[in-house]
Amino acid sequence: MTGMLHEECGVFGIFEPKRAKIADSVYFGLLALQHRGQESCGITVCDDGVFSHKRADGLVTEVFTQEVLDKLGQGNMAVGHVRYSTTGGSEHNNIQPLVIRHIKGNMALVHNGNLVNAAELRGSFEKSGAIFHGTSDTEAIAYSIVKKRLRCSSTEEAVEKAMPFIKGAYSCIIMTATKLIAFRDKKGFRPLCYGKTEDGAVVVASESCALDAAGAKFERDIRPGEIVVIGDDGIRSITTHCRDKKHICIFEYIYFARQDSVIEGTSVAQARLNAGRILAQTAPVDADIVVGVPDSGLDAALGYSQQSGIPYAAGFIKNRYIGRSFIQPTQTMRENAVRIKLNAMRSVVEGKRVVMIDDSIVRGTTSARIIKLLRDAGAAQVHVRISSPPFTHNCYFGTDIDDEEMLIANKFSSVKEIGEFIGADSLEYLPVQRLGELLADTKTGFCKGCFTGSYPEDVSGAGTKNKFDEKIHK
Repeated sequence: MTGMLHEECGVFGIFEPKRAKIADSVYFGLLALQHRGQESCGITVCDDGVFSHKRADGLVTEVFTQEVLDKLGQGNMAVGHVRYSTTGGSEHNNIQPLVIRHIKGNMALVHNGNLVNAAELRGSFEKSGAIFHGTSDTEAIAYSIVKKRLRCSSTEEAVEKAMPFIKGAYSCIIMTATKLIAFRDKKGFRPLCYGKTEDGAVVVASESCALDAAGAKFERDIRPGEIVVIGDDGIRSITTHCRDKKHICIFEYIYFARQDSVIEGTSVAQARLNAGRILAQTAPVDADIVVGVPDSGLDAALGYSQQSGIPYAAGFIKNRYIGRSFIQPTQTMRENAVRIKLNAMRSVVEGKRVVMIDDSIVRGTTSARIIKLLRDAGAAQVHVRISSPPFTHNCYFGTDIDDEEMLIANKFSSVKEIGEFIGADSLEYLPVQRLGELLADTKTGFCKGCFTGSYPEDVSGAGTKNKFDEKIHK
């Protein structure tokens, strides 16, 4: 990944028909979703209405030792979360699951996405006396639902009544004392699906790869606007808000999702292959080998190779013991991580004209370092092909692109100038008008606002990524 683009989050929930050591299943599910957030993680287990939970900074394997999992005990429901702070800082109170205790019972909430009206909601609740403990959008969702719950007969009814007031991207799971409730925003910006295990457990997750990890067979994606209620009486669907056109984030396919996941009927790996093939059609070049920048550039590189006939080669070795460079909390740490993350294979690239495929360029500094790795290893030429269009606008729906002035595509007047800045012999991007060809069903709606500035939701009141921190620290 080239630059400063940040991940969002991953959610996981499981309902077992009988009491079991359920935290272990959540652990495996969160491991499968670790790519979606490496800053913090948490698990909350429900055992006969009693919640036990653990939340901490760090990777899943660091936080959840076997001793910690054993202490969470048994239960028949649990929810889990991996996080990167797209909204709100990295303070402990922002770590999920968010556990709320109110007069009608307890609930644990996990959330992936960003709201565009979180500041408005928060201000309204604060004026009525609400106290916020953290700085993330998730608390605004929780308060919205609890407010409705006080006048509703069930939590799912409260969710149904709160959804019209919650605007933006949210794929959420709520756990109460008796049920799991999974729901997705009306546009379907972020993925959410569910499956079943052989022993009857129902598993909900951000991606299908997490269902696989928990031993569940994929059933279907949760529809945009849908509320799925899972309890002792089975699975029930509420479709009151299923009216809008789907707008899945296209960058889920280009970068965010794991390559073995299937989202809205499209294999992520196949979408990346398609991107590479399109690049070979629109930006051909005379070269000796095609290499991909691990991990999300690899399938696109293979697609470029297949379409162009230029041999595919493993040009980089990745250090598997550090996380994605952009997850590091400071720029200096990110840059240090990049230096030890990749190494170019001299035996592969020396003397070769190389086509280097990556998924995006944000600021360009990381791209420049990776290109230098290839040149230092003896590459004769480096032609860069990017499997997404240039980033030119903010994202308000869960991707941390919130400073247009820092985006390299806005600093230079041409792609040629960007290529010269990063040290490439040539540079080309995926044409924005061909993004739909990445998907199995080309009629599937998707959001491309970060490339075009045209958003499927009004973002006029969205504010910046750290809007609540800014308010507090003024």
